Amino acid sequence: MPFSIYDPRTMGEVIRRNPPVHTFLKSTFFKKVKTFETASVDVDFKKGNRKLAPFVSRRIGGKVVPNTGYSTKTYTPPYVAPEKVTTIDDLLKRTAGESLVDGLSPADRAVRKMAEDFHDLDEMITRREEWMIAQAIFTGKIPVVGDGVNEEIDFNFTNKETLTSTKKWNAKDADIIGDLKRWRKEVQIKGFVNCNICIVADNVADAIINNDKFKSALDIRRYDLAVIKPRELPNGATYIGSIPLIGLDIYTYNEWYLDDWSTPANPTNQPLVPDGTVALMSTAAEYEMYYGAITLMQGIDENAKFVTTAGARVPDTYTKRNPARRFLQINAAPLPVPQEVDSWFVAKVL
Repeated sequence: MPFSIYDPRTMGEVIRRNPPVHTFLKSTFFKKVKTFETASVDVDFKKGNRKLAPFVSRRIGGKVVPNTGYSTKTYTPPYVAPEKVTTIDDLLKRTAGESLVDGLSPADRAVRKMAEDFHDLDEMITRREEWMIAQAIFTGKIPVVGDGVNEEIDFNFTNKETLTSTKKWNAKDADIIGDLKRWRKEVQIKGFVNCNICIVADNVADAIINNDKFKSALDIRRYDLAVIKPRELPNGATYIGSIPLIGLDIYTYNEWYLDDWSTPANPTNQPLVPDGTVALMSTAAEYEMYYGAITLMQGIDENAKFVTTAGARVPDTYTKRNPARRFLQINAAPLPVPQEVDSWFVAKVL
């Protein structure tokens, strides 16, 4: 809209509305972080058993029991390197929220844009990490598909089940508490941990609350068997309720990601927790975030050299001429590794 420079004008606050970055899965289960200066990392897995000590006669003495072996797996964290470019136009044009007549200098705009770009790129990597964790939990695999890369990281996850149509949680005779007890017991036997968190899709939460058999149990037990108290929590999760009988807290996690690679012409928002899915997790299990080495070129011309850095985020900036441009890049090689692959259970209940 045209305006006169002689008319008094006031610049209001700039309005920014960006989707929040939620990290419920990472913050709850993958809190341990390890960085290393190699492209790959070896992980030793040693799993015990419930073998009992053998009885022996006092006259015979001790009996030798076999040592527990271990297996080694090698993981190579995938590489992500989003970058943004700053051009002359970015420095000479007014930025969002900047005064029309008493604005910033080009140097100030460059500093502001670099800070905003760094924040945006860091959020993109954080979203990718949360997506990788969700894939590892709900499928046991992480597909790594992008420019020049097409592979799959498989954790050989087998603790999963799909309920038949008559047993699904929206069926009249669904036994929700019985299913949860059975799956929790399976993890206790194979994974040696107690599942204390149950993450459900939004439509599964509706099925739980509306299930007649479940509500009947609530009435009979006077809410001692299960308690439904929906409450919004930080980091994108909603607390639905608890089942004290089996020590299980139920949460929904309504977070989405933009799938712009399956259908590039028509990108869609997809839920991190697949519809109709339940995951029983344990905060006592061993899960870790690994970050591989990042190698960059530092220095100018003949003094430039390769430098390898270990870190969760490694920023880099460089310039190109004709036309003049400055690039800001954040490098990372993240990989969530659930070492105890039998310590959770995933079920398709709808």
